[in-house]
Amino acid sequence: MSDAVAAIRTTDTLAVPLGPGVPGGFLHALGERDDFEQLEVFGALLPDLYQVFMRTGVHFRSGFFGPAERFLRDAGASVDFVPADFRRFEPVLHHLKPRVMACSAAMPVDGWVSLSVHAGAFVDELHAAGANPERLLVVECSPHFPRTFGVEPDHMHRLHVDEIDILLETDCSPLNLADTPPTDEEKAIADFAMQFMHDGCTVQTGIGGIPSQVAKLMADGPLGDFGVHSEMFTTGLMHLHKAGKVTNRKGGRFDGYSVTTFAAGVPELYEWLHENHEVRFLPVRLVNSPELISQNRSMVTINGALAVDLAGQVVADTIGGMQFSGVGGHEDFVSGPGLSADGRSLICLPSSSIVQGQLVTRILPMLPAGSVVSTPRHQVDVVITEYGVAELAGRTIRERAIALAEIGHPEVRDELLAVAHNWPKD
Repeated sequence: MSDAVAAIRTTDTLAVPLGPGVPGGFLHALGERDDFEQLEVFGALLPDLYQVFMRTGVHFRSGFFGPAERFLRDAGASVDFVPADFRRFEPVLHHLKPRVMACSAAMPVDGWVSLSVHAGAFVDELHAAGANPERLLVVECSPHFPRTFGVEPDHMHRLHVDEIDILLETDCSPLNLADTPPTDEEKAIADFAMQFMHDGCTVQTGIGGIPSQVAKLMADGPLGDFGVHSEMFTTGLMHLHKAGKVTNRKGGRFDGYSVTTFAAGVPELYEWLHENHEVRFLPVRLVNSPELISQNRSMVTINGALAVDLAGQVVADTIGGMQFSGVGGHEDFVSGPGLSADGRSLICLPSSSIVQGQLVTRILPMLPAGSVVSTPRHQVDVVITEYGVAELAGRTIRERAIALAEIGHPEVRDELLAVAHNWPKD
């Protein structure tokens, strides 16, 4: 480890993958240094707090904020958000060409290391760094990271040890990300979402109370013959597999197995993924391609939102204009199903939140000044709250506004409906 830490210059550029792909032991060890003059680090969704980002001279550019980024920002660290959807990370990374590329991986087998729980935007640039004598490729292996697979011959999801400049072995474990127990509101939303699930549909879910409850209902219910095409592979999707409900007869380019670009969940998930050919890891440019998403049989996607206005505009990554999360694959998985005749995209959110003891509606007459739209209105198909379903595709702007107002919280619904009924004619 000391050689890897010493190989980072006082003025340097370093890139690490999103969340589960972060080489945690390496980053923690970097925090022991305090001599950086200008270390620029590129990454996203840090899975832990690392002292290095509190050091003078270190600047973190994040493509997706999580609790760690928000904590570091609020604690005074030099942390900034880089707006880009997940697919766009790849060309951005290629353009920036950080001198040092570092990632986590499984233990070497027959001269190869599996990239384990993350492919994302990194695969090509890892190979490029390994082939360039002016750059440095650092790979941190741990026996706790599962050996996973890509799709041969073009997407092997592995590195040869000869490509790697510094190969580390640590005892680090993948991110332990437990599903959040659903609230009563989230259970009601999941019940409405199940109206769109049917035998043979292909699904995408993420983390949180609503998608985990949907996955549970699918695993425990009478439906089956599902396919999986999901940016993130979760504990809930593992349970769907284990229930015997996944056949992956999706049609399209990646038939026969579940595809994802990263995985995060509980330790049982990583044990199940180890040497499991039912799940394949592919670069984000493929997994999040709307055109490839649309080729799946009866694609149904589930995404969240922080707020939706009566025009159908979605705010999913900022609160009051301040960065909260990131763009990720939100727009890709909202727009992809709309390119096919039988695809559906569901945006699910509680109708309100309680802030300092006051009810705050999340279905808004219009977005406040300074709001940042994550997904534009013309991409949106279905919005679901605990009070019902608003189907927007093919409707006029007034019809959309009324449908959204009708699923608002009862305390503000009349106000929303008054605005909706007076919405400008299209």
